[in-house]
Order: sequence, then structure tokens, then C-alpha cells
Amino acid sequence: MNSSNVYFTNMRVKPGDSLQKKLTRLITAAGMGKIHFEDQFSAIKMHFGELGNLAFLRHQYAKTIADFVKSQGGKPFLTDANTLYVGGRKNALEHLDTAYLNGFSPLQTGCQILIADGLKGTDEVLVPVEGGEYVKEAKVARALMDADIIISLTHFKVHEATGIGGTLKNIGMGGGSRAGKMEMHSAGKPLTDSEKCIGCGQCTKVCAHHAITVTNKKAAIDHEKCVGCGRCIGVCPKDAICPANDEVEEILNKKIVEYSWAILHNRPQFHISLVVSVSPYCDCHEENDTPVVPDVGMFASFDPIALDQACADAVNQQIILPGSELDGKAKQGDDYFTALFPNCSWRTQIAHGEKMGLGTKEYELITVK
Repeated sequence: MNSSNVYFTNMRVKPGDSLQKKLTRLITAAGMGKIHFEDQFSAIKMHFGELGNLAFLRHQYAKTIADFVKSQGGKPFLTDANTLYVGGRKNALEHLDTAYLNGFSPLQTGCQILIADGLKGTDEVLVPVEGGEYVKEAKVARALMDADIIISLTHFKVHEATGIGGTLKNIGMGGGSRAGKMEMHSAGKPLTDSEKCIGCGQCTKVCAHHAITVTNKKAAIDHEKCVGCGRCIGVCPKDAICPANDEVEEILNKKIVEYSWAILHNRPQFHISLVVSVSPYCDCHEENDTPVVPDVGMFASFDPIALDQACADAVNQQIILPGSELDGKAKQGDDYFTALFPNCSWRTQIAHGEKMGLGTKEYELITVK
């Protein structure tokens, strides 16, 4: 396969310029305007950040992308799917509250927000995955599959489970419904916490397989009957039901790629990653640690594999920031992601993405002023 073009610009600006203008120049040079946007629903898939975390991308970057789409006649909307874990984005109402508090209101971004998998994370489309090793039918958040065009806007960072938090992670894991996230994260079924359970029975009402019973005001899940759909997690008012989170990292990364394939295959797409505030943990945390390397810049490409590879290479070429989580664990020239999380198997994402036909790790880096 031939190499793919990845476009790059740094975070330096002179008086009279701005990062938003640089981002517009970047995506213009990278050819985003070649996509036919006229009257097309354009999903801008991003992460709105957990409350308390300050490493997520600022809303001004989302507005820049939305404005560009509108200038091309498109109909942009910002979107993400509900989380599997307990937090401020577990259902659509709390998810929207979090997004607004973090600056992603329609007035600030110039477009609407849709939570892609609905109120409780159950609004999904079953998408066959041709050639999937572990996923035969992905459970994808419906709004992503209803969109005509997929644009990913990613905060590239380190990730404790997948090694890199890049484009594939943003699309694949972020685009799965609650049941889809359960499938990616778990080899097993959800578990109950008897200390938190109040025996309200909400979980029994949504279980289509009669796998949950309540005895003495405590719920129990029969794993012989449970299919791992995750609906019980979404309705529990006390967060007493949680996923097993027991999938090995290599398989987790392959599943993320296979979900990305389900969302992106044969669809107009474009991908943008900002390598800034490179935190050592996911933006899903309610806190963020100091960055492990300096801010690098903004990257864009039609190829999600080349983009993730270019961003990872760029991070590994940086100095290590003193006092960060990486300080003392690696030296310049090491693989920083593996130094922080030795079992992360991040290169599996790249290799499996190539195998699935999502792109190539070979790239030409083109600098935009």
C-alpha cells in the first residue's frame, strides 16, 4: 500500500493570527473541502471531557470544524456516545449537562449536540463486520450510522488501557453503544455491588433475558442467561452494576479497530488530531495529570491509521517534561506509551487497522504554515 499524506502544523502563532485560523488552514490544505458536504448530515465525533478534567479539547476547535462544514453547505453536529462506566456522561441528560458545563453549548460551538446512542445508551444499529476476528456484529450508536459524513476530532494522549488515545479509540470505543462498549471492554458479564444495591428492581425491568433477580433487596445476575447488553448498567440509580473490564489489552485494541471499521467502512470521512495537553490518562477521568511531553501541534488526514501512527511518532520524538508521570520511567528515544503502560499493546491497533483495510501506517508528513 502506498503511503498516506498526514498534514501538520505546530501551535505557534504570531500577532494577527490564531490557532483557529491555523486549524482552518490545516484542514483546507489536507483536502477536507473535497468532501461533498452540501446538505449532508456531518457528525463531528469528539470527547466532551469529564467534569473536573481540564485536558480535553476546547470548544473553539469544535467551532472551527463546524464552521468549515457549514461553509461547505453541510449540516454539522457534535456527537459522542454515553459511557459504560459511572460518571457525568452515563446518560444523555447528564452527558449534555457535562458538555454544556465544559463549554460545548450550541451558542459556543455553532452547532447542535446529539448524544449518539440515545437517552440510556441503548439506541444502536447492528453493523456486520467483515473479517472481524472478535466482533462479528458491532453495536454502533445510531446517530453515527445515520450521519452521512464522519469527522473525528481527537485529543491525542496516552491511555492506560489502549496505550494511545487516538483516532481509532475516539471512533471505535467512543462510537459504540453501551452494549458495544461492554463487548469491547469485557470478556465476561456485568457484576453487582451488593453494598450499593437497594433492590429497586429497575434492572429487572430492562433485562430482556430474565437474567436478574432481586432477593432480600439485593440484585443478582445469572451469567448463564445474561448476554452482556449493559442495559442494566444504564438504569441502575445507585451505580451498583458495573462491567467486568476483564478483556486483555491486545484483544481490546483489536475490538476497537473492528468497531472503527464498522463505523467508517465505505463512508466519507476525515480525521483531525490535536497533540496537546498529552496527559497520561484518558479524558474520561474526573481529573487530569500534568502533560508528559510538550504540546506538539495539529494533525489531519483522510487515513486514520497513518494519523495515529504520525501522532504517536511525534510524541515519542519529544523531550520528557520534568516532574511528569513519564519522568524517570523512560528516556528520550524510548516508546513512551509502553514505558508508562507496559501491557498496553498500542501497536496492535495500527497493525490490525492495516489488516482491516482502514489505512496504512506509512505516511508522508506535510507541514502547513
